[in-house]
Amino acid sequence: MAADRSRHLLLPVRTGTIVASFVGALLLDFLPWPDVALTPDFVALTLAFWCVHQPRRIGLGTAWVLGLLVDAGNGVLLGQHALAYSALAFAGIALSRRILWFDLWGQALHVLLLLEGAQAVALGVRLAAGAEFPGWSLFAGPALATLLWPAVVWLLQLPQRRPRSLDETRPL
Repeated sequence: MAADRSRHLLLPVRTGTIVASFVGALLLDFLPWPDVALTPDFVALTLAFWCVHQPRRIGLGTAWVLGLLVDAGNGVLLGQHALAYSALAFAGIALSRRILWFDLWGQALHVLLLLEGAQAVALGVRLAAGAEFPGWSLFAGPALATLLWPAVVWLLQLPQRRPRSLDETRPL
């Protein structure tokens, strides 16, 4: 089954799919979660997915704008998520070919480092602005987001999957 899945061709991604995924991630981030430190950053997770899977379509500009939207929507220091998401996008694009060589859980370990790095950048900006250290539980959210990686890959690639029964006589 795994070998069959790796030979599965994907259709080109539509721009509407990318935009809808970011809108959904923003809506999930803006929900009133009971414990923000333990909540995955859905925008960062979606951004990591698209930077790894579509590095030519999603870049630093998209990451910066999404970061500003998250900052404005959450009412936090303007620019902290923009800088963190830009660093995440840069690393995700730079490592995209390497990450895609691994299976889903190997990719998830790479994404864990990307998300924890972005969280560290945002924390550094807050600390530089004079905020107090919120505690180490802040790094639990990216770890929980990493557990969602296989589901995110399946969900965001769903519109790209071809039907299995196209034509049995075609080589592709």
